[in-house]
Amino acid sequence: MMSHSVTISRTTTTTTSTAIILNTGYLKTGAGLLKLAEMILGCVCVGLVAAYVNNNSYRVNPIYFTQVLFFLLIATAFLITTTCLLLSSLLSFLTASMIHKTLFEVIYHVVAFALYLAAGIVLLVEIKDHDRSQYYNAYLAAAIIGLVNAALYLLSTILAIRTYKGAGL
Repeated sequence: MMSHSVTISRTTTTTTSTAIILNTGYLKTGAGLLKLAEMILGCVCVGLVAAYVNNNSYRVNPIYFTQVLFFLLIATAFLITTTCLLLSSLLSFLTASMIHKTLFEVIYHVVAFALYLAAGIVLLVEIKDHDRSQYYNAYLAAAIIGLVNAALYLLSTILAIRTYKGAGL
């Protein structure tokens, strides 16, 4: 018998880089597209309402102003959180693969859906008596877009539940 010797060598190369690597593939997933749409619609809602909020609104009808501020609070809170979740998933492959399998994702989307739905309905009900107001069209558009965003958060909830159950955590 002939004997052969085999030499195996391993080379490990380590590089460091200051470049930011974006996980753009995340935006091609259902969760990524929904978060992007939720963020964009959230920006529109905040912009429409914030452009018309001023001290005169409060003097005219403080109750009316309360509903507007409630809508603005909900839209702003979920805009900030959704933006943070989207950025985390874009900047970290690990986050993009893990966070969507957690119970946080399910709870967050359920709460976002419920509060956006409530805020949109409250604003719609309140503005119906103010159709001659200079704010009417902007607030009506914001309320409708808020309800559309609630529907997107409902879709995200369904997706999050499926992902959570599929992860077996």
